[in-house]
Amino acid sequence: MEKIVYLLWGNEMDNSEQLRQCLCDELAPILVEAGAQKLRVNVVDRAVAPAQALRIENSKPAFDAVISLWLDTSTRRTRVEHAIEARVARMAGYLVTESEPIVNTSQCVSTGERTPGMNEVVLLQKPPRLSYPHWIDLWLNGHTQVAIETQSTFGYRQNIVVRPLTYLAPPIDAIIEENFPEAAMTDRRAFYDAVDDEALYKEREQAMIDSCMRFIDFDKIDCIPTSEYNMS
Repeated sequence: MEKIVYLLWGNEMDNSEQLRQCLCDELAPILVEAGAQKLRVNVVDRAVAPAQALRIENSKPAFDAVISLWLDTSTRRTRVEHAIEARVARMAGYLVTESEPIVNTSQCVSTGERTPGMNEVVLLQKPPRLSYPHWIDLWLNGHTQVAIETQSTFGYRQNIVVRPLTYLAPPIDAIIEENFPEAAMTDRRAFYDAVDDEALYKEREQAMIDSCMRFIDFDKIDCIPTSEYNMS
């Protein structure tokens, strides 16, 4: 079983709601029939418009949606990719290994429904100043616990890119998926789980910034708030 993540760019004529409807209502059943398991659609739709200020967009234009799925083997993805390609302007696919430090058990919804809050999808590139083993160690063995302790996340998936699967896929080394409560879209104190404590908010925000600076170049990161739909 292998996990694949596809970054998607929509057609210029489609708005965000049309793209969401296309991916969730039309494409998802086709992908499931083609063998996709644990299918998840993330899309920048109107529900996450309040989180616009949280966007960090260094790869322009940023992606409009993300599809993640599991296949018995990534070598049998032809039907999946043909179905996706027929419905978007551009896609970039990556084989990844997934780690799930926080499993969402508090905000579960029925298949096809929107997960409450927002899902920040983050694209990471290893800074040239770090060796790959050092970068992985700083992120997974150091930063992960800081992120868990300082933020209000209720779901957290870390995807290390094994290799790109599609032609001209942008060079990225990891894809992060983080679920936050709705209040976090507009309230930084809610983002850091310190709504009623100004001192704690500032302490947690600074701890997070300091930790991120160890293994992230901020002119290379993309952080895009999306809506999450679990489709299978």
